[in-house]
Amino acid sequence: MSKARRYTLGEIFAAPLFLAVITIVGLVAALLGDGWFDALSWIGLAVPTLVIPWALVWRRA
Repeated sequence: MSKARRYTLGEIFAAPLFLAVITIVGLVAALLGDGWFDALSWIGLAVPTLVIPWALVWRRA
């Protein structure tokens, strides 16, 4: 029987922290203004929306 790999705290929380920062940037950009802020907010809010289903499908494979 092989030993399970132990993950560091940084490895565990890196992806959720990245998604949280991207989401916060998108939300703040949506509140701040128009123009390129709109594009930034769309990207910032689309990334977590696309990553979560991708991760669920990838995990089942």
